[in-house]
Amino acid sequence: MTRIAIVGMACRFPDAASPRELWENAVAGRRAFRRIPDVRMRLDDYWDPDPAAPDRFYARTAAVLEGYAFDRVAHRVTGSTYRSTDLTHWLALETAGRALADAGFPEGGGLPRARTGVVVGNTLTGEFTRASGMRLRWPYVRRVFAAALRGQGWDEDRLAVFLEGVEQTYKQPFPAIDEDSLAGALSNTIAGRICNHFGLGGGGHTVDGACSSSLLSVTSAAGSLLNGDLDVAVAGGVDLSIDPFEIIGFAKTGALARSEMRVYDRGSNGFWPGEGCGMVVLMREDDARAAGLRQYATIAGWGVSSDGQGSITRPESGGYRLALARAYERAGFGIETVPFFEGHGTGTPVGDANELGALTAARAEADPGAPAAAIGSAKAMIGHTKAAAGVAGLIKAVMAVDARLLPPTIGCQDPHELLTGPGAGLRALRTAEPWPRDMPLRAGVTAMGFGGINTHVVIDKEAPARHRAPHRRHLMLAGSLQDCELLLLDGESSAELRERLARAADLAPRLSYAQLGDLAHTLQRDLRELPWRAAVVVSSPDDAERRLRQLTDALERDPGRLVTVDDRAFVGCVGGRAGNIGFLFPGQGSGLGTDGGALRRRFAQAAEVHERAGLPGDCLLY
Repeated sequence: MTRIAIVGMACRFPDAASPRELWENAVAGRRAFRRIPDVRMRLDDYWDPDPAAPDRFYARTAAVLEGYAFDRVAHRVTGSTYRSTDLTHWLALETAGRALADAGFPEGGGLPRARTGVVVGNTLTGEFTRASGMRLRWPYVRRVFAAALRGQGWDEDRLAVFLEGVEQTYKQPFPAIDEDSLAGALSNTIAGRICNHFGLGGGGHTVDGACSSSLLSVTSAAGSLLNGDLDVAVAGGVDLSIDPFEIIGFAKTGALARSEMRVYDRGSNGFWPGEGCGMVVLMREDDARAAGLRQYATIAGWGVSSDGQGSITRPESGGYRLALARAYERAGFGIETVPFFEGHGTGTPVGDANELGALTAARAEADPGAPAAAIGSAKAMIGHTKAAAGVAGLIKAVMAVDARLLPPTIGCQDPHELLTGPGAGLRALRTAEPWPRDMPLRAGVTAMGFGGINTHVVIDKEAPARHRAPHRRHLMLAGSLQDCELLLLDGESSAELRERLARAADLAPRLSYAQLGDLAHTLQRDLRELPWRAAVVVSSPDDAERRLRQLTDALERDPGRLVTVDDRAFVGCVGGRAGNIGFLFPGQGSGLGTDGGALRRRFAQAAEVHERAGLPGDCLLY
């Protein structure tokens, strides 16, 4: 059977402007979650810790894009068109262009333009469109104001002057409606705009499968390639919807995490939102090979199904099993031969249980003795990017196959019972692992959407003649994964240290989880071995802010030689010269593990020593 080659990829997700950055963040466990900034949505207007509060949401954390700017001059877009068009269009256009360049078609050069098509996954366009619609609602707002002020005794002349001023202020943030406004607010024109810019004649359309949209776009494009309708296809998804409509809507379904977002974990309690865009360039494998193009991987099969009479807003095992069966029937090999699954992984209790249960049952039915496969989800680091979620998982899985490395299961501290029980067919990885030598380079990618749609895509890659060890940089990144960070600060005096603690506390809530590690590195680098010192172990930006303020208060109350706030925070004056630091590894008995031990897993240098010495797998380095 003809397979579909992935010859180009590009993306822009929170803290990841390229597939390589997305992949390295996955290996290192860097999470892009941060408190929603006021420039996107004022939490004072919408956040309430009470889930029952009307018109409010209870989760104030998301993964958002930062610093993105579309170069309209380079893309030959007029200012008026740019201002009247939802940003999803421009993000998708820019990302599609980078994907084509990555495939060897910069600016579309060399493409069979008449037979190149575009399929984009999107739903609800983007938040800009919904916000701009408020301009046209002014008559309703005017009537409400007028009725309320007449009730306060305002006369018509005073009311007219007041409303004229309010109208100008109300409409000022929103562009005037012009000939570009309608096309700029439609989701279908996202794909059409890409075709228009590059002069493509193969057709461009948008598919809406809710959170399955972008993976569904890939299967639609692959089908057009197999049918001979297209020779090249650009497929993917885009979502920029961190706005009240979506977030409050998810909150009222109970889907948002009430505490820390966990995926495939016993403590899973929902997800945090994300946003972004990902695009891939697809060709028939034979055509890609004949053109001498690099192939990241091939799409071996896919399956799409609906849940039938199941729930509209949560996945059902039966429907998902149907998509799995169709995908592996098309692929021509069994699900038990796949060592890695990039799951949907919303982190909801019902969603995780249904997904893990269906995958486990399908693998057990195919081969009860098959080795357990690794599973993870990109949502644990970039949030639920809704219409762009599936392609984010696809890019991550393709990079894993290409790097021959199983990524860690980010966001999983206490693995779900379906991952730990007797005969579990899936496993959560604490850190990245080399691809199993005796397993094919294959991965399965899942996306599910409201309405009960399930999509599963299977990718594979021809194994090299010689086994290639994981790249040293990847091993170093894998060794950097940890659950907490140590923040160290010092000062010449109590007042100076207190001032530094206060500045760090002010900064912390604006950071992402990943940036906590950057902050820890910066603070450690700037240490001057001064007598007044503070140390705090933190697990999140909110945790960092709270503990840093505790230290500030403790230092003000009792500037003694040493104050212990709790077992994770210390502040005080040490006096004298700094001593040496030693590592103590007490209580080691006979090891039972077979993976080389904690020290080898944590430090790449120790792993290299282990490999060079040719030590057996059950020799534990601690």
